[in-house]
Amino acid sequence: MPPDERPPRRPIGLQLALTAKTVSMAFNAALQTQGGSVPVWLILNALTHERLATQVDLARSLGIEGPTLTRHLDNLEEAGLVERRRSDEDRRAVRVALTPSGEAAYTSLRVAVGAFNDRLLEGISEAEQAQLRELLERLGANAGEGVSAGPGWRPGT
Repeated sequence: MPPDERPPRRPIGLQLALTAKTVSMAFNAALQTQGGSVPVWLILNALTHERLATQVDLARSLGIEGPTLTRHLDNLEEAGLVERRRSDEDRRAVRVALTPSGEAAYTSLRVAVGAFNDRLLEGISEAEQAQLRELLERLGANAGEGVSAGPGWRPGT
């Protein structure tokens, strides 16, 4: 196809990117109804379901840079949702844990996540969901090995 000619249909990559943006914005809005956001959910969920030794491990798990995580953790600590402590074994390492308020916030956000997921999948059969998951995995594999969009599935997500 000549470079100045439009494709007969919207390229699937563009459609996927636009759909992902729409879903992401709607997901963030759903979390905001419970006082959260996507980054807050990802952090609370990771601290709930993963065995993370340090703040560095958390940043790697989420696929974000240390300074970005630090800013989010500063806000979560100020809100009383997480606490950070220096490791007894390695004073350079910082451990992050949920507080009781953080556990309650996670529970509240999990309800919003479940409701959003139900809304997102409304009218889509179990078989169609399985097919969608398979197709998304294949699209991801086709996009290139070694490229990651961030954290994978964890229980409760």
